Amino acid sequence: MKLTKRMLGILLLLGLMLVLVACNNSSSDEPTDENDSNNSEEANGEEEQVTIVYARGVDTTPASDAVIKAFEEKFPNIKVEQREMPSDTGQSHDQYVTAFSSQSTEIDVFNADVIWPAEFAQANYALELDRFIEKDGINLEDYFPGTVQAGKFDGKQWAMPQYTDAGVLYYRTDIVDTPPETWDDLIAQAEELKGEEGTEFGYLMQSAQYEGLITNAIEFIASYGGEVVNENNEVVVDSPETVKALEKMKEVVGSDFVPSNILNFMEIETENAWIEGKSVFARNWPYLMSSSNDEERSSIVGNVEMTTMPAGDAGSASALGGWMTMINRYSEHPEEAWEFVKFISGPEGQKISAVEGGRAPTIEALYDDEEVQAVSSLFANPEFREVLQTAVPRPVTPIYPEISDIMQIEISKVLTGDQSAQDAATNMQTKMEAAMNE
Repeated sequence: MKLTKRMLGILLLLGLMLVLVACNNSSSDEPTDENDSNNSEEANGEEEQVTIVYARGVDTTPASDAVIKAFEEKFPNIKVEQREMPSDTGQSHDQYVTAFSSQSTEIDVFNADVIWPAEFAQANYALELDRFIEKDGINLEDYFPGTVQAGKFDGKQWAMPQYTDAGVLYYRTDIVDTPPETWDDLIAQAEELKGEEGTEFGYLMQSAQYEGLITNAIEFIASYGGEVVNENNEVVVDSPETVKALEKMKEVVGSDFVPSNILNFMEIETENAWIEGKSVFARNWPYLMSSSNDEERSSIVGNVEMTTMPAGDAGSASALGGWMTMINRYSEHPEEAWEFVKFISGPEGQKISAVEGGRAPTIEALYDDEEVQAVSSLFANPEFREVLQTAVPRPVTPIYPEISDIMQIEISKVLTGDQSAQDAATNMQTKMEAAMNE
């Protein structure tokens, strides 16, 4: 009886083995699952077609389409589908937060304002890029330092620079012989030259209580060697350097060579007064050069040049603007997404964006390219390259909106005379540290 049961067990085992062998032979003869099919395609030299979604702001130029066309020609197995986000960057930001907080995979690559990377990194919305950068030997030293720094948080790189913007000092060439090198030079010249060639003011800037105030303040603070938040995400704003910078800023805003309503000035007020020929100097972004030479709008065509922002004790500093490219942490195609990020932020993609869209490259060597130089007098101007070299990002922190609000309130109180620069620095330090610890 025992022998019979043992023989029966052996026969059942042999039968099972024969069934498995038959199944394996059938599978190898006729591949049916997706992986086997993919392997067969690779063996035939074909790659699987992948579609990635690239979310970006409104682009009224041909640049985005041209970049994608060039990329798809180079990578025929990767199709890029564009998703246009709202022109209001705040709305775009909020839509990204909604999507990524729910771990949506709909977007693979997205454009980010230079003030977003730290926030998105901390929230676990973005994919860190260091392994890709190292694998492909990307040299971040080819980029302007500030543009790289804006995408770095907690020791990791979360975003690649795509195109940039920076604060610029404009001056009237029919009035100024040698542009000022320091803030004290600017004050002296603005006082002396105000009134020449029909001007009413010596200097224009953005000092209303809004984000533009922060960019102006950062230029003062950095030029005197101060910082707001350091690379270790520590608040360091309460320093002698910050205090001196805010005192100099107050000296400029409180002078008699700026408009009496300077505390209401944003970019548009600065632009309008400047192109009407009302000032000797103005601080604004690179776009103002185009407005200055617009024959239909400007009364100072041909009499405008630009230079670096005035220096403080530590040198010249320009506030960094511009956009970066990031990858959604929940993308189902991270390798393909990186190929696109690498292309659009690399020399070929940035050149296309410059030539087709007039966007300022973040790679220094592109400013030696004749086709890029032909796009704008700014791109051919060595002074503009120097501006980009000295550009500093606004505080790189995951709670940037709160930091900005604190700075706007406290610095505005200095400019209105309601508190001292030292009190502002102390208050900012205390309030920022509290916000960081929430």
